[in-house]
Amino acid sequence: MLVCPNCEAENPTRHKFCQQCGASLETYWALWVQHNPQEFLSSLQVPLEDSTEEILLQLDEQSRYRLHHGDREIVQEILNSLKLDREEASESGEPLYLTTRVWDASPSQPPFLEELLEQQADTIAEIEASEDLSQLSASSDFWQKIGVPEIALPYLILQESHSPTVPVVRDAWQFNNCDVLILEDRSDWPLLREAWSDPDLPLLQILCWLDEMAKLWEGLASAKACQSLLKIDNLRVDEDQALCIQQLYGDEEGESLTLQDLGVVWQQLFSASDRTLYGPLAQFLVAVSHGEIDDLEELRSQLQTLARVQDESESLVPPETPDPQYLGSEDETIVRRAPENRMSFQAPSDDMPTVVLPMQILSLYDAGYTDIGHQRDHNEDNFGIEIDTKKQENMLGRTLQAHGLYVVCDGMGGHAAGEVASALAVESLQHYFQEHWQDRDELPDRDTIRKGILVANQKIYEVNQDNDRSGVGRMGTTLVLALVANTHVAIAHVGDSRIYSVTRKRGIEQLTTDHEVGQREIQRGVEPDDAYARPDAYQLTQALGPRNSDFVKPDISFFDVNEDMLLLLCSDGLSDGSLLENQYQKYLTPLISSKANIEQGLIELIEFANQYNGHDNITGVLVRIKVRPSTDQRL
Repeated sequence: MLVCPNCEAENPTRHKFCQQCGASLETYWALWVQHNPQEFLSSLQVPLEDSTEEILLQLDEQSRYRLHHGDREIVQEILNSLKLDREEASESGEPLYLTTRVWDASPSQPPFLEELLEQQADTIAEIEASEDLSQLSASSDFWQKIGVPEIALPYLILQESHSPTVPVVRDAWQFNNCDVLILEDRSDWPLLREAWSDPDLPLLQILCWLDEMAKLWEGLASAKACQSLLKIDNLRVDEDQALCIQQLYGDEEGESLTLQDLGVVWQQLFSASDRTLYGPLAQFLVAVSHGEIDDLEELRSQLQTLARVQDESESLVPPETPDPQYLGSEDETIVRRAPENRMSFQAPSDDMPTVVLPMQILSLYDAGYTDIGHQRDHNEDNFGIEIDTKKQENMLGRTLQAHGLYVVCDGMGGHAAGEVASALAVESLQHYFQEHWQDRDELPDRDTIRKGILVANQKIYEVNQDNDRSGVGRMGTTLVLALVANTHVAIAHVGDSRIYSVTRKRGIEQLTTDHEVGQREIQRGVEPDDAYARPDAYQLTQALGPRNSDFVKPDISFFDVNEDMLLLLCSDGLSDGSLLENQYQKYLTPLISSKANIEQGLIELIEFANQYNGHDNITGVLVRIKVRPSTDQRL
């Protein structure tokens, strides 16, 4: 049960608002720094040890963010530990820092930070007009010009390139010589040191965390916040075992932290886990903690080498009397080629080596939804979803086999012919792959997929022929298709419906290229502005149905899923106007989390698209693929 911080009524754990008083039940992590504690403490009317409520009430003028009931004793302990009374504050002059959980008494109102950005819209437009847009979010100068509090700057600079590791800023403001920052609350998330100690955790997962910390180190160094990785209790994991930090800690003035400091923390984590270390991994940790590896590129290169060393049958066995400096060699280990399905950690600097980890599927979820839109009188879109999952679980662990067929079609043609064409295409492809995709652990080859698409085209074409349809009266449909076999994916398309991928590391990527005149001209070397200045720029160059199969050339490609990913198949009613490129961080990225409801998320996205576009039918199929390092591979 959740206890309301406002009226103390009990509520079901899934509720976000109190059933009795309507207050928000969601907590946030608040950080604030009082730059003039002498003046601040002097303004209090009661002794410091009795001033918890007064302090929190001065965070903002409206007392919007209020202290969570459960944290009052904790805050009092923090205040007492500071040992700051009016005289000591006067002598020291040091800023007063406090962190605690708060709740939002006005959740329906826009956050202060959002209001600030709206007020500074003209300033932002001027900055955008004169600077590189791709670098703005990572620029402290940009945020400072807008007037964002200094305490929020490192979060805003790092959150885009290091999500979900760095917590998201919900709000930030300045009030009474105080900087306040509101973050998502991670105080109850599992500690990394506890997850690290799980005896069933594969070493490959730990290598993944080491590489995440190494990548983050560079960003933290630029933000002067390397201490964030050196406080072990600040390191957390989310529900998908992704490395996260609870908050950022600034480095001391003049403090110069190095990779050696990070290596010491790694040694501490391994020591606390009681894992036996030997061979290349043991020497690697010793070298880092002794300062022998002081170059980030070299460190990540060695992590890559460690990830490639695998034992085909059982864990490596150390010598009977191990030397602390024992390294081992390739002659004493089994080196195997990294499988094609691997996880690559791309470094912020372009040429940095990557850690290669074999992956396995953790879960496969999907949702489909279609809407007529605001201006059409019937819906010519169609979609199809077919999935098959098999779970095997025993004392050795759990494995999942998951396979899916996903189709979206956008029909065209007069007199209700469009919906006939799109329905024929979906039905034909589902039937075809039931017969021609027997081994679901492997994807069909390119030729099999192409033949299936041509079969669908032929069925629609024959209906056109039988009904003597000609010219614009011929019905047809676009097609996007995705086949998923565990961590392997094949995609194909005809027309201008699209497939996008969304990941935390790479953001949104369009995986298909529209079959339309404008794109055809660009591929011929015409400048994009000139190509789309043509009156027929958006005319389709390919579709299923209007012409026989000699004229249908589907694009087909294959790839492996190397990190948690969303696949979005959609008609152009959803993708028009760069809607997805502009809004994916709000509507899609949060759906990568296992906690997110993708059915509801897809509906909300399409409802927004109806407001933003709405001129056409809108259809989307959303697929969430979660992966993890393979548990049957060991160092």
